[in-house]
Amino acid sequence: MDYLKAFLVGGLFCLIGQILIDRTKLTPARILVSYVVAGVILGGLGLYQYVIDWAGAGATVPLTGFGYLLAKGVREAVETQGLLGVLTGGLKATAGGITAAVFFALLAALIFPSRDK
Repeated sequence: MDYLKAFLVGGLFCLIGQILIDRTKLTPARILVSYVVAGVILGGLGLYQYVIDWAGAGATVPLTGFGYLLAKGVREAVETQGLLGVLTGGLKATAGGITAAVFFALLAALIFPSRDK
């Protein structure tokens, strides 16, 4: 049942993104940024945790989950470090994901060299 919940929520995020691409003039980059911002807002309000509790990886893997993790990291850092946590909390919480993205992008660039179109 957990797999079904994750699939439904992740699929819903993909469906919404595809509808936005097809029906609006928003670029994919703006839609991706909107997903991250929505995750930050919902995470900051404490609402996204309910989605994560229900859907698991279907809610944490998409970009909204990245935004949620940023908000959670900032909230926790502010509680422990005060105002300085606003600047450092989000980066500390997402450092593993950011590092993995840079590493795998570099690896892909080395394996698949770019070509002119």
